Amino acid sequence: MANREHLALLKAGAATWIEWRKKNPHIEPDLSVANLSGAILTQVDLSHSNLIGADLSEANLISATFANTNLIGTDLRNANLRDADLGSSKLIRANLCFANLIEANLIAADLSDANLHEAELMGAYLYKTDLYKANLSKAHLSGAYLSRANLSQADLRGANLSWTNLSKANLAGADLRGANIRGANLTNVNLQETIMPDSSLHD
Repeated sequence: MANREHLALLKAGAATWIEWRKKNPHIEPDLSVANLSGAILTQVDLSHSNLIGADLSEANLISATFANTNLIGTDLRNANLRDADLGSSKLIRANLCFANLIEANLIAADLSDANLHEAELMGAYLYKTDLYKANLSKAHLSGAYLSRANLSQADLRGANLSWTNLSKANLAGADLRGANIRGANLTNVNLQETIMPDSSLHD
């Protein structure tokens, strides 16, 4: 359960939270299982926090920082994470369906088994991101940077992968039926047992 003091400080507003974090740089906030649904947390620093199982559905998290944050099993449905920094964060089994992750930093994040159904990931940075068995069905990934990403056994049915950089990515066993891979960079991609789309030129 969340630390009551930490939760109260966060709910007191961005200014209070920022000041507290500056004064206590070594404390790792415990916000596990906290109900923050619909919260306005733009540009808030939540790096190195424990947000396991928290409810951040429909929260406004534009440009928020989650670097090295534990978000295992967190509910981020319909959350606005545009330009957010989620680098090296743990998002295993997180629910990000319909989330706005446009141009977000997800470099080296662990999104294995995460639900990203119809998530907006245009221009997102997913270099070396672990998306093993992730649900990316109908996700919008146009222009995303997925070089060296692990997409093995991922569900990419109906996803828009046009003009993505997938160089050296692992797509072994991934399902790409109905996906749009027009203009995608597939240099040195592992396509072992990958289910490819009937046509790679869907509009």
